[in-house]
Amino acid sequence: MSHRVQRWRAAGVTATAAGMITLGLAAPGASAVTDPRIDLRVLVVDDGAGPVGAVTAQLKSEGVPYTTVDLADSGRPTIDAGFLSDTVGGRARAKFQGVVLPNEAPFGAGSAEQTALEAYEKTYAIPQLDAYTWAHPEVGLDYTDNNGYAGTLDGRTATVSTAGKAGPFGYLRGDFSFEDNSPSVDESYGFVAQPRAGYTSYVDTPVPGGTGTGSLLGEYAHDGRRELVVTFAYNQYQQQFRVLARGMVEWLTQGVHLGQARNYFAVHVDDVFASDARWDTERNCTPGDIDCAGGGDDTGTPIRMTPADAQYAAQWEQSHGFTLDMVFNAGAGEEWKSDNGGTDPLADQLLSDKAKYRWVNHTYTHLFLGCVQDTSTVPWSCEKNADGSTKWVSRSDISGQVSDNYDWALTHGLPVDRTELVTGEHSGLKTLPQQPQDNPNLAPALAANGVKWTASDNSRESEQRSVGNSTLTVPRYPMNLYYNTGTKAEMADEYNWIYTSKADGGSGVCEGSTTSTCLSQPLDTATGFTDYIVPTEARTDLGHVLGNDPRPHYVHQSNLAEDRNLYPVLDRVLADYQGLFADNTPIVDLRQSAIGAELQNRTKWQTALDAGKVTAYRIGKTVTVTAPSGTHIPVTAPEGTSQQQLLGTTAFGTAYAGARSSWATPGPLQSALTLKLP
Repeated sequence: MSHRVQRWRAAGVTATAAGMITLGLAAPGASAVTDPRIDLRVLVVDDGAGPVGAVTAQLKSEGVPYTTVDLADSGRPTIDAGFLSDTVGGRARAKFQGVVLPNEAPFGAGSAEQTALEAYEKTYAIPQLDAYTWAHPEVGLDYTDNNGYAGTLDGRTATVSTAGKAGPFGYLRGDFSFEDNSPSVDESYGFVAQPRAGYTSYVDTPVPGGTGTGSLLGEYAHDGRRELVVTFAYNQYQQQFRVLARGMVEWLTQGVHLGQARNYFAVHVDDVFASDARWDTERNCTPGDIDCAGGGDDTGTPIRMTPADAQYAAQWEQSHGFTLDMVFNAGAGEEWKSDNGGTDPLADQLLSDKAKYRWVNHTYTHLFLGCVQDTSTVPWSCEKNADGSTKWVSRSDISGQVSDNYDWALTHGLPVDRTELVTGEHSGLKTLPQQPQDNPNLAPALAANGVKWTASDNSRESEQRSVGNSTLTVPRYPMNLYYNTGTKAEMADEYNWIYTSKADGGSGVCEGSTTSTCLSQPLDTATGFTDYIVPTEARTDLGHVLGNDPRPHYVHQSNLAEDRNLYPVLDRVLADYQGLFADNTPIVDLRQSAIGAELQNRTKWQTALDAGKVTAYRIGKTVTVTAPSGTHIPVTAPEGTSQQQLLGTTAFGTAYAGARSSWATPGPLQSALTLKLP
């Protein structure tokens, strides 16, 4: 192991008598008397390009404080000694713990600003991340004409080196691939080069057209400074960046920083116990639902799970170590039971396996809880009262839907959390364009039933918001697996209708859309689901997982029935994930209330940062953080970190990706929180 890697791993946390959050790194040879103060904040010098934007997005996602200097802003501050450092209470202060640059010298080699920045980094041992640069000796690499390569990297495999695994990228299993989503578009460009003295490669790839491997990312130590050099272009959404982003932040902050990250994945299965209407491949709508012009009864067989489907779901969970959230409509199940001889083998099977799932209240009969709908036209509209006002579903009807389903769950021994709710179609919340406001009866009904977390549709409202004074939303990602399809062929047929042009027989809604593009040609309904829909949806879902995004995904019970279309997508997501990440970085599968609390904590933390009410700094091995009372503070620190209590210590946080992290709160009788490194 190199000295540089050892120093990275020496990140630590100690305690102060003042009882503040304390973490830290000691400068080599520094004493407590002469140690400077290092603020826990990152400087980002932005040139407007994708790589710097990607790193900035990661910092914000994790909750790491940062200051941006926009190079295109004529009024930007000058990077000089006064901007970078000063003196506080007679002690020298470095205002930034790490520096993100577009390249190794964005101000120009030898310029006053570049010279000031380099002097700052030497004085205070501040790491510098070069977001994207080319291969040349000034960054510790040979030119590409010496067994190197410059060009597209689409589809190529990269490997985390031994030094990378021992250092900031130890959460990765080893290999990952550069995206290659379109054969007609170059998606990635980069330089593969041979390291020179002082350069330690963290990510390698075979040299195209050459021999052996070359570096794509590594650390260059020179002139008393350390740079993380990235020689491939990327944006914040590309998988090659997403898998490396955590390690880039850990390197930049030397393993100790405010903020934290996890790889989250939760899947809600709506309409459990109910049945779903079926897509009509001839009319291109769903008879029996409200999207068919002229109405019409559901002439097809409704889609409903069987006992065998329920058995398969339980077996699949066990074999994959993954828990599904069963979002249930007990009243719809009771109606089905009364219409079918008074028995329901599906319900019997699900209830026998009830402990194997998480259960979420989806209301008793899936009643639409917004305005009273007029479905005589397509699209539907809100009915009006005689005075022209909107006719709303009543508070008592909403409350009955929530409480009846919850009471049924208690009677049947379901492990349900009263604070969680998913309304049918996310109804009751505003639904544009027909219903531009929440049903005013919704919030009081939710409060009366103890609902703290109600689901919303992320495609409509991506941010958490309040519903009244007692409830917050939990945005959910709709998976592109349709509720009204039971077979692969039906799925591909509806997909074609949505994503092909009118000239190709589709609806044409994709033409001119700002959110989607049309398929170049319709999918083969016999193969399109497996060959196109599954890999496309799995890639989208995995992108959410890798984006430190806790929002759950949702599908419907119909996707567990008939051809069981959900499982190929989940299999692909989980297999791809396990191929990328080491065992110390598992997928985090939270229930709805925990997801809601995570989003709430993030909002409060970001609000405190934006208001300038967080102060964080390191002096030697001690870091002090102050924040508004009641604010949960996200902290990431090395393994072995403990929390200083009034008397003694306790283990800090939870282990994840080779570090310890948590939303930190003070111990009893403490006004702040203190952490200590071993």
